[in-house]
Amino acid sequence: MVRNAPCSLAVDGGGDEFTVTGARPRLSFTSDDSSPHVLEASIDGAAPETAELTGHRFVEWPFAPLRSTSRVTWRVRRSGPDTEWSEPSTFEVGLLDTDWSADWISPAEAADPGYGERPAHVLTGSFTLSEEIVSARLYATALGLYTATVNGHRAGGDELAPGSTSYDRTLYAQAHDVTTLLEVGANRLELELSDGWYRGQVGAFRLPAGWGTTLGVRAELHVRLADGSERVIGSDASWTSAPSTTTRADLMAGQTVDLTAAAATSKPVRVGVVVDAPPIDWSPAPPVRVVESRAPVSATELGGGVTVVDFGQNASGWVRLTDLGAPGTRTVIEYGEFVDSSGDLSTSHLDSERPEGRKAFVQRDEVVAGAHGEVFEPRHTVHGFQYARITRAGAPLDVGAVTMQVVHSDLTRTGTFESSDTDLNRLHEIAEWSFRGNAVDVPTDCPTRERLAWTGDYQVFAPTATRLYDVLGFTRKWLRAVRDDQLDDGRIANFSPDGRRIKHHLDDQFAMMTGSAGWGDAIVAVPWEMYLSYGDRLVLEENYDAMVRWVEWALEKARTSRHHARMQSSPEPEAFEEYLWDGTFHWGEWTEPKERDADGRPIDPIKHNPMAWFMADKGEVGTAYLHRSTATLARIAGILGRASDAETYASIAERVADAWRQAYLNEDGTTSTDSQAAYVRALSFGLVPDALRPAAAERLVTLIREAGTHLGTGFLATGDLLPVLTDTGHADVAHELLAQRTAPSWLYMVDRGATTIWEDWEGIDEHGVAHESLNHYSKGAAIRFLHTHTLGLRQDVDSVAWEKVVIAPVPAPGMTWARGSHTGPQGEITVEWRIEDDRFRITADIPAGTRARVVFPDGAVRDAYPGRFDQAAALAASDHTVPAR
Repeated sequence: MVRNAPCSLAVDGGGDEFTVTGARPRLSFTSDDSSPHVLEASIDGAAPETAELTGHRFVEWPFAPLRSTSRVTWRVRRSGPDTEWSEPSTFEVGLLDTDWSADWISPAEAADPGYGERPAHVLTGSFTLSEEIVSARLYATALGLYTATVNGHRAGGDELAPGSTSYDRTLYAQAHDVTTLLEVGANRLELELSDGWYRGQVGAFRLPAGWGTTLGVRAELHVRLADGSERVIGSDASWTSAPSTTTRADLMAGQTVDLTAAAATSKPVRVGVVVDAPPIDWSPAPPVRVVESRAPVSATELGGGVTVVDFGQNASGWVRLTDLGAPGTRTVIEYGEFVDSSGDLSTSHLDSERPEGRKAFVQRDEVVAGAHGEVFEPRHTVHGFQYARITRAGAPLDVGAVTMQVVHSDLTRTGTFESSDTDLNRLHEIAEWSFRGNAVDVPTDCPTRERLAWTGDYQVFAPTATRLYDVLGFTRKWLRAVRDDQLDDGRIANFSPDGRRIKHHLDDQFAMMTGSAGWGDAIVAVPWEMYLSYGDRLVLEENYDAMVRWVEWALEKARTSRHHARMQSSPEPEAFEEYLWDGTFHWGEWTEPKERDADGRPIDPIKHNPMAWFMADKGEVGTAYLHRSTATLARIAGILGRASDAETYASIAERVADAWRQAYLNEDGTTSTDSQAAYVRALSFGLVPDALRPAAAERLVTLIREAGTHLGTGFLATGDLLPVLTDTGHADVAHELLAQRTAPSWLYMVDRGATTIWEDWEGIDEHGVAHESLNHYSKGAAIRFLHTHTLGLRQDVDSVAWEKVVIAPVPAPGMTWARGSHTGPQGEITVEWRIEDDRFRITADIPAGTRARVVFPDGAVRDAYPGRFDQAAALAASDHTVPAR
């Protein structure tokens, strides 16, 4: 039998124009044969080395550690005679930390106008090359945000470098091929440097980031010349510093550029000022890039030189202008997600309130035109927006010169979904856009008001993210920040990277709100999801100690604290309360649909009675998550060969589950909390004994019906609602919820013109008034149901890395077809089902190394093996369900 050569060669590295790794990369490829393979690798053009490989996912580098700047070409084939080599693949090793020779240099800054208002600076190094250039690599990083040019030409295509990290522990560098930008003779390397994540504004209240007070860059240019020599030009005391034409640069508030500004006098850079920079490393994540340019779909002139431009899509990025008007013309661009009834931009729904006052939301760029032909593209900031309010007095605006630059991490798509239901297709599209707009180097909550990588948001969405894109490297990068920010006592910060640095400010009020169930549990849940989806043991090993510290902190709090209401009702705790986590702060379900007062106005529980909300008993949530995380930790310990830990945590998980049942589960299968979210959580987490599951599911359905067949879940439980209903025999209710068009529902968002998922279920209410963020992706986790149930493709319950799958469609009423795909470690799986002539036909392509079990709606079960599956069965009603992860 002729087999295809191995393909899809990859290493676990990031990089812009080429893949960059550390000294010990891991190798992955796909193959239709599980037998050993042969690796052939050539390093820097030397004679190839060979080694036999076992496995094809994350195979350890079999040779000596690679040196800095090594360039590797590699290929693989199956062992044995007459086997074909794969196509070759290449990667490079970054400049490793111990091999950097360049100095850290800092700009010569004038008086400080304060965070949010500081200008950018240009740091310049000049040098001469006397020989023809064969090859050149620029290695650079910064404490701040930098862009690099060589002889006036941009280096690379990545944005917002060096990225968002916890700068006290982790700093990544970037590598660029600048061979074609250099010249024989005089050359100039410039790095424009601004505050960025390091020293800019943080969060909804625009507080100063606490990473440091002095900006710095470190850069090395490695040039290979035609005579065989190599030149290294590094940042040092010979470089100069000058204010940039960027007179204001803040990642959140915006950027101002004055292209008429006279050239500033250069001064020597400061050398050696930056002393706290961590070791330089190389990110496993893909870069942030401009991934798409969008022209306006409409423009409305409001008079007075004001034009509101609609790009038709809420996204993250900025506006690019190619017509700036005559020299001296000032253009102001304000960004937002919403226009009011007058057609003008409105951002008041994004304002933030604190006891000391309201913080108005602002995203504003400005440019003063210089010479004709210059272009404005504000690459030292990023915004969340669908609309831009452009003000230009005394000069016309050419709308054709305005484009939206969509900017986010350049993730590789791995999943698709499409069906005969156009509404569900649209829901899938807006949920995907919502994640894209929040995948800006880290998984943020919204690209507007906060832009913080809240742990709870990604804990909720990670299982969906893995169905849409390859997020392993992106996630590993973020998890490193989560570990970096972990408090000494084991708590996980609410968001990471944590520019507020709560771990060093334990007297801050926000520190009291750190350590919440569903948020801190991300340190267990997210690595576990990455392992299940990609089969990467390293992501478990990297985070294991942090998982243990988190779970042990939560267990200790369960032992030593009780909720005040429980203390009042029973001064002496019952024995099971040792495993009840109810005595510390929890965010709880968060953003459940709001109750309404007598006049029909929604009641915000936090604003209505903040102390009551803060002090409410959320032990049901806390204990449920404590059980899930402890049980998951036990499984992880077993996988990593930590048998004693596995046994210990499995036993503790059972005791936590028993405590939850004694505290919250009634004999009839109802819960004391008696909310939709509580039943979803209990059923999804396996807390309800088998005998009581039908009763619990029936009570969930009753609550949904009592709400007029509307969901009542919020932040944590919404993603599991539809699968729980379907897997407990209530697919009809799940489909009714999915088709519900009045609020709260997903299609209410679609009908109100949403282009991303809203934070509030009624983000734009019946009066056309906006509330909260209109790009908050957590509730979009529901689209995973479209993949796992509507399409029917999911991993089997005991599978890792898509080695075993179940194809079990649960079509919605009236739906006639669905198709989709998932590209996993074994290769691409495609599935399509159609209802034709009263028959239900399933067609699937199964890659090598994957086994499939196909379950038809009438209950018929067939096995499918690598290759094409194409069979039909009778179209008959069935309550057959298959559990899904």
